[in-house]
Amino acid sequence: MNRLRYSGLPFEEQRAAFLGIVAADPLLAETLTRVRALALPDWLVVSGALYNSVWNHLTGKPPGYGIKDVDLFYFDDTDLSYEAEDAVIRRAARHFEGLTLPVEVRNQARVHLWYPVKFGQECPRYTSSSEPVSYFASKTHAVGVRFDGDGCLDLVAPFGLDDIFSFRITPNRVLDNQRTHEAKGSRAKEYWPEIGVVPW
Repeated sequence: MNRLRYSGLPFEEQRAAFLGIVAADPLLAETLTRVRALALPDWLVVSGALYNSVWNHLTGKPPGYGIKDVDLFYFDDTDLSYEAEDAVIRRAARHFEGLTLPVEVRNQARVHLWYPVKFGQECPRYTSSSEPVSYFASKTHAVGVRFDGDGCLDLVAPFGLDDIFSFRITPNRVLDNQRTHEAKGSRAKEYWPEIGVVPW
């Protein structure tokens, strides 16, 4: 099995391969179907569950291997209170009961309110669920998928997909996220030793 068979290919070929792997993964397929039924505004499934599933597929590991949870973003700036987001999180917890992987739901319209307290630095006030993907600590992790109006999988990948298909974790220096980049890189190497981590 050539795990690098999509590395270096044109973006459209990588996009087709990526979405094909995601759609065929039984855990992701069920999760995405449930997410669509939850019908949150401007939703996007992002990050680990996606690229980890691609690495599992390319290295012959079972679905779900090494995946902690599914990150689900949504964007709703009509009510920025903690209580409004908490109500959505509780509703989602009931909706996703029985899924193999836990789903972590966060309103991206509120991130600027708690981010400085948690991480000690400011972050932008986002205007959509896809905007924060460009600010992830590693460019490799900057991917998201959702269903479009026709029921087809739509991809958000501001830095492309070659890092994922090349098993390479590349830093994104737009914010001072060196610790996060290094921690996620070392964790990934424990599960997929084929990965190379580009130093910050």
